[in-house]
Amino acid sequence: MAHPSSIPQGELPQTYYAATANPTPERPSLKGPVESDICVIGGGFTGLSAALHLAERGFKVVLLEAARIGWGASGRNGGQIVNGYSRDLEVIEHRYGLDAARTLGKMSLEGGDIIRERIAKYGIACAYRPTNVFAAYSQKQMRELSGMRENWLRHGHDGLEVLDRDGLRQHVGSDVYVGGMIDHRGGHMHPLNLALGEAAALESLGGVIYEQTRVLRIDRSGPTPVIHTPEGQVSARYAVTCGNAYLGDAVPELTAKIMPVSTQVVTTEVLGEAVINELFPTMTAVEDANYVLDYFRPTEDHRLLFGGGIVYGGAEPADIQAWLRPHLEKVFPRLKGVRLDFAWSGNFALTMTRIPHFGRLPGNVYFAHGYSGHGVTCTHLAGRLIAEAICGDATRFDAFANLPYYPFPGGRALRVPLTALGAWWYGLRDKLGV
Repeated sequence: MAHPSSIPQGELPQTYYAATANPTPERPSLKGPVESDICVIGGGFTGLSAALHLAERGFKVVLLEAARIGWGASGRNGGQIVNGYSRDLEVIEHRYGLDAARTLGKMSLEGGDIIRERIAKYGIACAYRPTNVFAAYSQKQMRELSGMRENWLRHGHDGLEVLDRDGLRQHVGSDVYVGGMIDHRGGHMHPLNLALGEAAALESLGGVIYEQTRVLRIDRSGPTPVIHTPEGQVSARYAVTCGNAYLGDAVPELTAKIMPVSTQVVTTEVLGEAVINELFPTMTAVEDANYVLDYFRPTEDHRLLFGGGIVYGGAEPADIQAWLRPHLEKVFPRLKGVRLDFAWSGNFALTMTRIPHFGRLPGNVYFAHGYSGHGVTCTHLAGRLIAEAICGDATRFDAFANLPYYPFPGGRALRVPLTALGAWWYGLRDKLGV
């Protein structure tokens, strides 16, 4: 994947989402000085959510995007609305205590609710469908899913239903799983069209978006920030930094606490309504219960979108189709040799704790990043919490910001091999079923 400083000017990457995106204007780059109440850096889900929440509260908002809206992970991901965080609430309780788990648990369904509210309020056409399924390869994974359900019930989520093999088969036309669990409060959609719709909603409220405008640095020497770009600058009361895996070196002290990780996605040729109905009888999205997991779902035009695999450091495999095809054909043997029309890679940001990293920097700068693979929902929650904090109630924002966060050991030189070693061990456990 390209470093943010080398993001190409112009079009979105060649993904299925870009090929089926709703019409959207190309916005100008920033030239000259402007002033605003809020300057949001990053045109992905975190930035769009924060900007939209703040605009709804009456703030004058300017959003700066280095490429195009949705260029990064927000426009390339699997499109699944998966509730919660990259670490289960049981793990959060063990690490940080019952109060932290209760507080984060109360917010854990909110991101998905925000997405559905946005779709309804602003009429966003993004092919939303309800539910997602977790599929288990072993009885050990079934026990883990049952434990997850029990723990979620303690935090008020009663929308989970454990499925035996036959029950899962009613949702997923594959024989490789022993069972699973359905989340009736999950869902899936076209993520790039969701981002484009949120950008249009922001502009309808008076927000201004500049594309092709990379942030070089944030001057925090004064009481309020000044955001510098190649041909302009924004003077604002607050800056909100939402670059996530594509932040680059605009805020150097944040980069040591996240690591870019790439994941890969392919989309098949059009399979037709009859085939898709056999593979997905209820049109749900699916992810398996492995540590290094696969995820897949039907598209609106009757294709299979299939993703998986991770590369620490954000590199892209030489042949994405060859990387993912064996996984796809293992789950759906009937699709052996199917034509793959699209293949792409994209980066998400991993934290050492696998818990999102929220905080403040001197000079009225807020940030949120590091969703560690669970970004679609938590980004939308993050935007709301940032808006609450800027408006004077930081209680919920600080529930995240006060958690301990650590840089990756070994700095940039060793964080990739050390993390990859740990992932190899957990991947081996998946294969061995231990």
